Amino acid sequence: MKSIIIASTSTLHGGGYLEYILPVLQTHFKNCKTLLFIPYARPSGISHDEYTQKAKEAFAKINIDVKGIHEYENPQDAVKNAEGIFTGGGNTFLLVTQLYKNNIMQLVSETVKSGTPYLGSSAGSNICGLSMQTTNDMPIIYPPSFQTLGLIPFNLNPHYLDTHLQSKHMGETRETRIKEFHAFNSIPVLGLREGSWLEVKGEQITLKGNLSARLFKQNQEAQELEPESDLSTLK
Repeated sequence: MKSIIIASTSTLHGGGYLEYILPVLQTHFKNCKTLLFIPYARPSGISHDEYTQKAKEAFAKINIDVKGIHEYENPQDAVKNAEGIFTGGGNTFLLVTQLYKNNIMQLVSETVKSGTPYLGSSAGSNICGLSMQTTNDMPIIYPPSFQTLGLIPFNLNPHYLDTHLQSKHMGETRETRIKEFHAFNSIPVLGLREGSWLEVKGEQITLKGNLSARLFKQNQEAQELEPESDLSTLK
């Protein structure tokens, strides 16, 4: 049975790395002594080692050890033998490229669908959808495919930002960009605000946190979903 936490972000303003969601993760990974960390997205260009150390320090607070996938000789074996998997945020284009380069995109999907608990934040959440095409990231590298893990039957836009009516910024909003996506694609998109996450248990998908999420469907008005909303039937 799938057991997944899909978080919009790893860090809330003024808080530490994963601090706001650690109590949830303690329960989520209760049967794990060690997590496999996938640091491929490299936020701000930090190294795999630096990023893994950051995750290691956060999970030490709930007595879980962390080892980076780059520390293993064979990344496929690392995925197959993982007690739990955490994919961190950063650049989604880079993350997806590396998952394909190491031949583990499909393997991670199959492993998580088979019941290995998974946590994604930001870019690591983006890849839980059907494709990475609703990311906010710059295309710094060219992945072989936009297709991602397909753990949920829709796409995500993590770090979703609302339009500020008092702002003097006249550029594109997140809603504008998602509408552009829907000019060519029918996949629903969930705008997940900072501090919100999805909890997936089997086929049950529930919005968690204190904030609503914004749901976009092709040729329909956007809709606000309140916390504890059931997204299991969204396709």
